[in-house]
Amino acid sequence: MKLQADLKVFSMRLLLGALLVAAALIQPAVAGPSLADAIGNVQPKMVKVYGAGGFQQLEAYQSGFLISAEGHVLTVWSYVLDTDYITITLDDGRKFQAEVIGADPRLEIAVLKIDARDLPHFNLNDAAEADVGDRVLAFSNLYGVATGDEPASVQKGIVSAKTELAARRGAFETPYTGPVYVVDAMTNNPGAAGGALTNRQGRLLALLGKELRNELSSTWLNYAVPVQELAAATDDILAGKVRPRGDDENLRRPADPLTLTLLGITAVPPVLPKTPPFIDAVRSESTAGRAGLQPDDLILFVNNRIVSSLEALENELALLDRDDSVRLTVQRGQQLIDVTLGARE
Repeated sequence: MKLQADLKVFSMRLLLGALLVAAALIQPAVAGPSLADAIGNVQPKMVKVYGAGGFQQLEAYQSGFLISAEGHVLTVWSYVLDTDYITITLDDGRKFQAEVIGADPRLEIAVLKIDARDLPHFNLNDAAEADVGDRVLAFSNLYGVATGDEPASVQKGIVSAKTELAARRGAFETPYTGPVYVVDAMTNNPGAAGGALTNRQGRLLALLGKELRNELSSTWLNYAVPVQELAAATDDILAGKVRPRGDDENLRRPADPLTLTLLGITAVPPVLPKTPPFIDAVRSESTAGRAGLQPDDLILFVNNRIVSSLEALENELALLDRDDSVRLTVQRGQQLIDVTLGARE
């Protein structure tokens, strides 16, 4: 009798469990947005960036995404931005001329600004994080296939590793050496740099990195820089802490300003409207020579203010007295070097 009762109780529990499972299967899933909805929410935040083609027939386009309703765009810092005529194309096909308001070469990012309002955008403070094995989406204008109101390309993949890019130096040449997501999607294509990596719910994870090829094996690295690594520098740029100021006519200028000649530097001739501030020659006995500056060094910052052209460099120096010291950040190959110079010999 007891055995029969136990079997009856067991059968009732089994039936109840089956009914609960069936009810769960019948009820609609209460989950996040569908994949189609997530993609649809991200697309209006993506932009296409067009600028300089550089040398050796390099592509004149890359990707970016909106980070404010007022038209701020986060993208990668690259040769594409070395022009006064940068064009941004929005998801709806509208085109705007953009201004570079700041950059951080160490992180290889730049912030652009267009004259627009009420734009859909990512909130960098609401960025998500991903773990190894998480599925992700990569949005970009790879190969420049979208020129108007066509949507950005979307690639599906997973995070295959979270690592420090510094561990790959010597194989991959890049100024950035911090954390990255390595993904199994082929994001390392022309035009993809500056795109957005999101999770499957459409929340921003990272900025797609520039093309990196292993110098030893000729293999390409598909990586993205987590937003958490970029947020502070982006906030500084938005706050105007690294903007050029030399073109402000209201600033007080010294009667006897600092010049490249006083520092012992000869720059390349200004053959283009926006000639990059490369060093052509350095007097060996000068303050620049003693600091180790060399021909072909590219001057990026003057006292932490970006100088994107020779004219901008000269304008920044013109705000300093000849007796002032000046801090320069130069790029030599893929290495960034900081030096402090004084005009006095």
